[in-house]
Amino acid sequence: MLRDNEVRVHELNYLFWECTTRCNFRCRHCGSDCGIAERGKDMPLEDFLAAVDTIPKESIPKNFTVVLTGGEPLLRPDILEIGKELRSRGLQWGIVSNGWLYDDEMHLKLVDAGMGAVTVSLDGLEASHEWMRGIPGSYGRALRAIGAFARDPRLNSDVVTGVNKRNIGELPQMYEVLCGLGLKQWRLFTVIPIGRAAGDPEMFLSDEEFVSLMEFIKQKRTQGGPMRVTFSCEGYLGRYEEQVRDGRFFCHAGVNIASVLADGRICACPNIDRDRFSQGNIYQDNLWQVWQERFQPFRDRSWARTGRCEKCREWRNCLGGGMHNWHGDCADALQCHYSKTLENI
Repeated sequence: MLRDNEVRVHELNYLFWECTTRCNFRCRHCGSDCGIAERGKDMPLEDFLAAVDTIPKESIPKNFTVVLTGGEPLLRPDILEIGKELRSRGLQWGIVSNGWLYDDEMHLKLVDAGMGAVTVSLDGLEASHEWMRGIPGSYGRALRAIGAFARDPRLNSDVVTGVNKRNIGELPQMYEVLCGLGLKQWRLFTVIPIGRAAGDPEMFLSDEEFVSLMEFIKQKRTQGGPMRVTFSCEGYLGRYEEQVRDGRFFCHAGVNIASVLADGRICACPNIDRDRFSQGNIYQDNLWQVWQERFQPFRDRSWARTGRCEKCREWRNCLGGGMHNWHGDCADALQCHYSKTLENI
C-alpha cells in the first residue's frame, strides 16, 4: 500500500516552525492556546537554522518546505530576515497567518524575501468570523489579505475555514466571496474538542451537519468552477473518500511532516498533543536523527487500535484517524468521521 511505502521511506517534505507563541487574536477554537500577551521569548532564528542544518543536503527533496506558524508569525520583527535566510539555503518557505498584518505592502515584502506559500483563515461572514476570532475588524483584514495574495501566480495559496454551527449555513455565500477575490483553493475542516474549543458546543457539527458539509464539498467539486474546494486530511470518510478531496485519507504527521515547537520540542503536525507525542528537543537532540529514529508512534499506528477503533472493519483505511485526534491520556479517538457518514444517518 501507498502508506506502507511512505512509512518505509519517511521522506521529510514539510517542516513546521512554531516561530512564536505570541498572537494578536484570541480565537475560540485555538488548540495551542496562544494569547495576546507574550508567553515566552521567540526562538532565535539561529537556533532553528542550526536544527535545519542537521538535515543532509542530499536528503532534502525538491518539494521540501518550511512553514512558519505560531501564534502569529507576522508579529516577528525579523520575519523577512527569516525568509531570506531560508532561501539562501535553497529552501522553500511559507506562512500560516490570521491576516491582520497582511496587506499589499507586506505581501510584496514577503514575496521578495522568497515566500512561496501562504494560508489565511476565514471562518464565516463578518459576524461569524469575528465571533470566532474575537477581534472586531478581523473579517475586513482577512479579506484584505486574501485579496493581496489570491491572484499572485507566484504563490501556492489557500484559505482555511473551521466549519461550525454558526458558519455552516454561510458556506455558499463564502464561496462566492472567495471566488470574487480570485482565490483558487479553499480548504475546509472541522474543529476537534481540544484547547479552548473543548467546552464550546457551538464549535461542533452534528452528524447530519457533517454530512451536509460533505455534500456541499462534493457538489462544488462535481460542478467545477474557478475555485477548488477540498476537505482537510483529518479523518477517514467512508463513502465520501475521493469525492471531497483529491486522494484517500492519509495522516502524514510523522511520516512526511515534522515540526519544531517554540520551546524546541520536536513533534509532527503542530496540532498534535505535544506533551504526549513530542520525540525530542533541538536543544538536546539532533533533529535529523530524531526524524530518522524516534517517530515510531506515527509510523506504526497499532497502538491506536483501541476503544471505538478496536473492532472497526475500516481500521486499515483509517488507523484511528488523524494524529491530532488523540489527546491527553484517553485511550480512544476523540472523533470518528467514518461513523458520521454511514448511510443510516
